[in-house]
This record gives sequence, structure tokens and C-alpha cells, in this order.
Amino acid sequence: MGSERARLTSLYGGLLVLAGVLLTGLVYLLVQQGLYTSINTAVTTAVPRGPIPPWATIPMPATSATPAQRLDGVPAHLDEGLAVTKISDLAGEAALSRLLTVSVVVLTVYAVLSIALAWWMAGRVLRPVAVITGTARRLSGANLHERIALDAPPGELKRLADTFDEMLDRMERLVGAQQRFAANAAHELRTPLAVQRAAAEIGLAGAPDAERVAMIRTKLISVADDGEHLIEGLLLLAASEQGLERREPVALDALAQAVADGLAEEAAGRDVAVSVQTEPLTVEGDGVLLDRLTHNLVTNAVRYNVPGGRVSVLVTRGGELEVSNTGPEVPPDTVPHLFEPFRRLNERTHAKGEGAGLGLSIVAAIARAHGAEVSAEASPGGGLTVRVRFHQDHRS
Repeated sequence: MGSERARLTSLYGGLLVLAGVLLTGLVYLLVQQGLYTSINTAVTTAVPRGPIPPWATIPMPATSATPAQRLDGVPAHLDEGLAVTKISDLAGEAALSRLLTVSVVVLTVYAVLSIALAWWMAGRVLRPVAVITGTARRLSGANLHERIALDAPPGELKRLADTFDEMLDRMERLVGAQQRFAANAAHELRTPLAVQRAAAEIGLAGAPDAERVAMIRTKLISVADDGEHLIEGLLLLAASEQGLERREPVALDALAQAVADGLAEEAAGRDVAVSVQTEPLTVEGDGVLLDRLTHNLVTNAVRYNVPGGRVSVLVTRGGELEVSNTGPEVPPDTVPHLFEPFRRLNERTHAKGEGAGLGLSIVAAIARAHGAEVSAEASPGGGLTVRVRFHQDHRS
């Protein structure tokens, strides 16, 4: 900040000194132009008209060599015009000389004060920058809760400090989400390993018969499948967060119908009715990721339902995909958290076909990659309604 303060001091001080020089020069020129006329008028008025008698002397200032010294080189009997002109010239030169001396002294003092004032003002202007810099240097993962909270009048630096605080808010939320994700991922990955170890150590202890070995084998394969699905979900989530490598026209209406048809057998087995209403809608994006987005929404709507429940899939030409279902009542305050990884409405039971809690987080990541907005709300009477809205520039 020292160099910036020196630059601002040079700039402010230079401008103030330049303004002082210009003002002094302008005053000097204006005084010079009008001084002789003013002095001549004053002297003409003061000196009596008519010839100056030979005995007359021209009064001189008290600082002259002799109190009654005559005009230097001018006889006293000269006419009135020449005497007045000479007096005017001498008075003007003395006044200008005095004015120049005083102006130089005042300008010097003004320059020193200007530089000191510029240094002080530069420090005042850069003080918020020093506060921001100090806060940024202190920040780490352990004190992201600190904020600048700059107490200053509205202005560019105030907006900069407020923007920095908003960035810290986002960073704190992001770091917190990453920490929760790491902890949840470690827990989810540790669970199947613990199950496999227990099955191998307990189930295969001693001399198990063929039936017991077959049962343990089936259990180990099921746990391995769950772990594989979890890893695939994590990889898909990471790939979605990286954005899109390619874009192509995707008929979202046909895609939604195909996903619903593919899940019809599972829905019938759970006694859930699936209805699809579509209007022509084509979006620019990755067909594989959009298929996964739609599949996750419909799958969640079918699995987290009740016997005799319903699932409604709606695609509008306005760029919206909506999936709603009946089911258990969802507390409204928990709805936003369902888009976080490994977050579920109920605790995991490790039942067959139970997901890892990545479905809606993958939906949110794919939506962001396509420039879409995803939102959810609890349906009256139970269930959830999820909407994905694609913007105009991502539709064709």
C-alpha cells in the first residue's frame, strides 16, 4: 500500500501545486495588466495640474536616500505628464516586485502543505484497502466466519468490501458443503466395507456349509454392487460439476416418455401410477446427462412413494420439466437440503434398491451444467414436486 500511497500523493500533490502555480500566474498577469492604469489614474488625480515649479520636489518614500530627493534624473521643472509617467512606472515596478516575492513565498508554503494534505488524504482513501488486505491475509479454513464489515459511507470501496464479504459467505457455504460431502462420502464408502468384512469374518467362520457360503456370496455381491453404484454416482456428480464438453439438440419430451416407459415395470411392482404429459421441447445439451437427470427424478418419484400413489411427469414448450409425486409428507424446511449429496428425508436402512442419496444432487449438478434452474417444493398432502427450467438460450 505504501507505493500506492506515494503514487496518490504525487498525483494529488502535483495537481494541487499545478493549480496553485496557474492561479498565481493568472493573478500576476491580471495585476500586471491593470496595475499601471490604476497607478497612473491615482497619481494623476493626486498631482495638481499645471507646471511643476522649479522649487518643487517630488515626495519619495521614507526608505529613499534623502527625504527630499528629486525624481532621479528628472528636473523638477519638467511638465506634469513626464513626472506622472515616471512615478507610475516606479510604483508599478515596486508593486510587481513585491507581489512576485510574496507569491513565491506563498506558493512554496502552499506546495508543502499540499503535499502533506495529499499524503494524509491518500492514507484516508487507502485505509479500507488496508482493512480488506489485512482480513484477506488472516483468512484460512478455520476463520472463514470473519467479515470485513467496513464502516464507511456508500462508495466504490464500500461496495468492494461488501462484495468481498458476500464472496466469503459463498466460500464458507462451499467449504462447509465440501466438508460435509467428504464426511458423508467416507461414511457411505466405509459402510459396505464394514458389511463385507463382517460377512467374511462371521459368515465364513468355521466350516460353513454350501448353503451358507452361497448366502454370504450373494450378500457380498449385493454390497459390492451398492459400492459400485455409489462410486458411479460420485463420478457422475464430479463430471456434471465440470460442465459440458459437447452440446447437441435433445428432444426432452421424447426423453421423458422413454424414461417413464422404462420404469413402468418397477412402478407397477410398487403399485404406483405414472402419467406423462409432454409438449415439444428441444434443448441444447448432453443427451446422456439429460437422460440421467430425468431418470433420477422419475426414479425418486416412484421409489419414494406410497402404494396406490401417483407420479406425474410434465414437459412444457416453455422450457420446463416437472416431476411430482404423492408420498410421505416432506417438511418444507428440509426441501432445500435434499439437493445436497447424501441427504435423505429418512435415515438410510440399506434396504435393497435403496439409493446412496446422490439422486437430487446429481440432478442439480446436471441442471447447472446446462444453465438451467432446479427447484423443489413439498406437495400438499405429501410428496414432492421438482421443477427444472431451461433458459431460452439453451433451447432450440
